[in-house]
Amino acid sequence: MRYTVSDLTIDEKIRLLCGRDRWRLHTLDGKIPELNVSDGPSGLRKQKYFDVDGVPTHKTIPGMTAMPTLSVVSNSWNREMSYLDGETIADECIENDSDVLLAPGVNIKRTPLCGRNFEYFSEDPFLAGTMARAYIDGVQSKQVGTCLKHYCANNREVERHHQSSEIDERTLREIYLAPFEIALKAKPWSVMCSYNLINGVYAAENRYLLTDVLRGEFGFEGVVISDWCAVRNAARAVKAGLDIEMPGRELAFDDVKAAYEKGWVTEEEIDTLVERILDFIYKADEAKGKRTVTLTKEERHNIAVRVAREGAVLLKNEDNILPLTGGRILVSGLGADSAPQGGGGSSAVSSLFKPKHLGEEIGSRLGEAAEILYDTAVFRYDGKAISANHTPFVAYDSDYVVFCIGNDSTIEYEDGDRSSLALPKGAEDTLLELIKVNPNVIVVVHAGSAVDMSKWADKVKAILYVGFAGEGANEATADLLCGVVSPSGKLSETFPIHLEDTPTGTEHGNGFVDWYREGVFVGYRYYETRYEDVVLGRANVGNYDYVNTVAYPFGYGLSYT
Repeated sequence: MRYTVSDLTIDEKIRLLCGRDRWRLHTLDGKIPELNVSDGPSGLRKQKYFDVDGVPTHKTIPGMTAMPTLSVVSNSWNREMSYLDGETIADECIENDSDVLLAPGVNIKRTPLCGRNFEYFSEDPFLAGTMARAYIDGVQSKQVGTCLKHYCANNREVERHHQSSEIDERTLREIYLAPFEIALKAKPWSVMCSYNLINGVYAAENRYLLTDVLRGEFGFEGVVISDWCAVRNAARAVKAGLDIEMPGRELAFDDVKAAYEKGWVTEEEIDTLVERILDFIYKADEAKGKRTVTLTKEERHNIAVRVAREGAVLLKNEDNILPLTGGRILVSGLGADSAPQGGGGSSAVSSLFKPKHLGEEIGSRLGEAAEILYDTAVFRYDGKAISANHTPFVAYDSDYVVFCIGNDSTIEYEDGDRSSLALPKGAEDTLLELIKVNPNVIVVVHAGSAVDMSKWADKVKAILYVGFAGEGANEATADLLCGVVSPSGKLSETFPIHLEDTPTGTEHGNGFVDWYREGVFVGYRYYETRYEDVVLGRANVGNYDYVNTVAYPFGYGLSYT
């Protein structure tokens, strides 16, 4: 039996407006089917509901495929890769009974400091929306739903629960709403509202954005789900058009029930939301019988490697030092043994895959033509050495040095922003020492967004920006360094030389308000306009120098051809 709104009591209707727990919607004591949601977008992050004693738990189920982050997917500029990425993750959703993947995120990379930039596609609305549309198509081709997020203007993690994004209408439309409008063409099953306020109104309570724009203008017909614990006033959220508050909390039921009894929230308003929720639940239930897993675990891993290769960007290749063909090669640095798969927070995937050292991967591709040297030094990401550092000494006797450097999930993570673009000092100091003793240094960079390379970029022979490339990062890196494939990635965001050169500089807002003073001039729009206005003489604003402001522009990327 398929229940309709008229079959439910007012209490049952209100109960549906809030989740059953962290990951499930209400079944009304078994009256309607169960629906489960799980985190993404860099692979499935499925969490256990209860431990062996029946106690609620937040433990992540291990064994999922850690795919490259969306920032890497976007650097491929390849819709096929984004589709394949989504399709691959959907198979693991099917195996683990996850009906809806809470992904992808299309928030604009307004500042490189945003701790969650690795989860997002680009500084450009069209690229972000287009790649997200393909990702959604890939996931939903397997009859698994998606949740497009975070709607909207959540472009910092600092004070995301409290700070209002103050944006003029043109900027809101052209930059921050545009990727959602494009991605919605794929008809995601749901949309997730963000934590922050937009022009003084919380996203979960913003009727203009949730009802007037999202539904009225963009034609969205699915459900709107809150980000976890984003709702401040459940009754106001109902009035605004938020369908489901997550996770479940008894206070939300009490608030809406009280507002209904006082006549502030009408049953007609509640029914509108409940009708959408029932459609959502039954759609997922009907999809269960249509789902089929088509990829083996090994095939999923191979796809992770393929996407990582497509999304890596060759930033420098002086004297055509790459691809490597042989010789004595020292392989060392942060991530050489096990590259960081992604950033921290709700997108972290628990993979059981054990990667090989990058040196071993390179050696297996070059064979007897190469002698791979390993160093015993291991640095932590806070820059402190765990064991003695012998890297510069070994480098004296090497033909080439492949040095890995970058960030990890302790530096780039949800609910926090970076304070600078600097890389870990200990690793950077070692790199500078290497440069003194070996002329052929090749740098592999692991990060989720732009980093400052100004201390050494002009002193090394090659730079390969791998990003947070998932469990297959070292395999993909070796393929690229050894010429098994040619690099083809292009930057989906501008890499400035210094933080002060960015549109927002070192600003974080004041904890209450973040003024989007730069307007539509985000990313390359800012740098190109400043170039035209200042360098070409259309304006006289300080001593602006375009060449010495942008390290690598949006769309930049070399190859071996």
